[in-house]
Amino acid sequence: TLNTLIGAIPGALPPVIGWTAIRGTFGPEAVAIFVILLLWQLPHFLAIAWIYRDDYGRAGLRMVPVADPTGSETSRKMVGFCAAVVLASVAPVVLAGAGMIYLSGAMLLGGLFLASTLEFSREPSTAAARLALRASLLYLPLLLALLLLDSWATSLIS
Repeated sequence: TLNTLIGAIPGALPPVIGWTAIRGTFGPEAVAIFVILLLWQLPHFLAIAWIYRDDYGRAGLRMVPVADPTGSETSRKMVGFCAAVVLASVAPVVLAGAGMIYLSGAMLLGGLFLASTLEFSREPSTAAARLALRASLLYLPLLLALLLLDSWATSLIS
């Protein structure tokens, strides 16, 4: 059942590798993006695993939702990791100087993503898992777009 957590590490590395290759250094910005991507993958994939838990079970794969018929453990993990990614999304402000455009948008997106996982915890269902999955699919690219927008707006002001 730790496969998702372990698999999230190599899943979060490509942007770090790209950042380091382009910048020539490994800095706090790369760490912030790594942590965000690492944590984002967990509620994202738990939603997928809930939707396809019967398929995973038939295949003999030990995913958290396969061993969690009520959804209580799955929802606890989804909400916990989602809350962690929302907190981690502040790292670009603290470590890399991202500004208020990014921070405001990150908090709004994070609140919506967290609300979707809380909805799943209220009533674990395929529909609620699909909502959390859709929220995760919107959250990450919009969060990264906010980082770019914030950087662009800051460079215009400077």
